[in-house]
Amino acid sequence: MGFFDFLKQPNINEGLESYKATPGAVLIDVRTPEEYAGGRIPGGKNIPLQRLDAIDSAVKSKDTPIFVYCLSGARSRQAASMLKGRGYTNVQNIGGISAYSGKVER
Repeated sequence: MGFFDFLKQPNINEGLESYKATPGAVLIDVRTPEEYAGGRIPGGKNIPLQRLDAIDSAVKSKDTPIFVYCLSGARSRQAASMLKGRGYTNVQNIGGISAYSGKVER
C-alpha cells in the first residue's frame, strides 16, 4: 500500500460487479430518503447513515456480504466502519453513485 492510497476512491462500477457476483450479498444505500427517492441503484436498500442501527432488521447474519454506497463515497466509508464496529465481518464500501454509469431507478 502506497502513501497516497488512502486518497483513492473505490470504483462503484467495479464494486457493483463484485456485489452481483456474490451470492447472498446485500446492497445498502446510506443516503437520505430524499436522495434515495431521486434515483437509486436497482436492488439497493435505503438505510440512511443516521439510522444505520436499523441494519439488524435488514441483514440478519453478521457474516452476510454487505456492499455500501452513498453519493460521493464519504458516508459509505463511515457506514462501513460503523458496521464493522457492530460486528459485521464482510463489509465493502463501493463508493458514490455520482460515479455510477449504469441504470438508475426512480
